Amino acid sequence: MEKPDKRTSILIAAQKLFSELGYEGTSTRQIAKESGANMSMINYYFGSKEGVFLEVINDRIKGFKAQLVSIDEDSIIPLEKLMRVIEGYAHRILSDIPFHKMMYREISLAQRPEMCLKLRDAMSGNMQVIENIINNGVADGSFKQVDTRMLMASIMGTITSVATMPSKITHGSTLDITIPKDKEILTDRLIAHLQDLVTTYLTPQK
Repeated sequence: MEKPDKRTSILIAAQKLFSELGYEGTSTRQIAKESGANMSMINYYFGSKEGVFLEVINDRIKGFKAQLVSIDEDSIIPLEKLMRVIEGYAHRILSDIPFHKMMYREISLAQRPEMCLKLRDAMSGNMQVIENIINNGVADGSFKQVDTRMLMASIMGTITSVATMPSKITHGSTLDITIPKDKEILTDRLIAHLQDLVTTYLTPQK
């Protein structure tokens, strides 16, 4: 297997540390140690801890956008596209819950306004692709007329709620989202619920 270059090694190490320790708890010195790079390399490639963080986020967002664009360009009906979006988004968020929590904490607290704005701008492109899929389904009659933004908020909000407060759906059971086998069960359950909900909601009345 080809060894990752130093820039990639820094990003991999940074994502791990941000997930485990949060933004505030992670230092560039820790990132350098974890990645086997030196401080000058981090400064050269990214300029600062904020630069590393934004690049980690951008990499994740770009990866999902490529997946979304591929879904949107596929020759399938709008409902199938949306089903795939739900599946992809749920898997992506639940695959690294600590990082998702940390990223949304940065956005919601807005302690660093300039970085928060950059994060929102980076995410807006992905949301636009999803919005287009729904609007195109409405336009061709596959979906009934809906409030697209509210529907998107419902989908994303449900996934985020399960990721950040899993006890809402695990209470009274033995399921534990920190256990891989249980996380798989909960992810499948989440996807099935959202796909059924969205299908019922969007299907035009006869």
